[in-house]
Amino acid sequence: MKTQLHPYVGMWVTADGYIRHELMLDGRYVEHRGTRHHAYQGWYQISNDHIDYQDDKGFDAEGDFVNGVLYHAGMILYRERLHG
Repeated sequence: MKTQLHPYVGMWVTADGYIRHELMLDGRYVEHRGTRHHAYQGWYQISNDHIDYQDDKGFDAEGDFVNGVLYHAGMILYRERLHG
């Protein structure tokens, strides 16, 4: 049986690929910045089209999904499309 994924789980990236947010199925996230992997990580919670983040160090942030785009802290992230 295939597990049903939340439509926002997966990798979100800025247009230049510098910032990458990985939203994992277990409610954890990892943010990569350039060559710095795991720059930030913690928990996220999605309610409708709104996302709240809490970094493991206690930093809070939020964002909104609008028409398939994630707007977060002045950044615009797009769903990563895998080719293959």
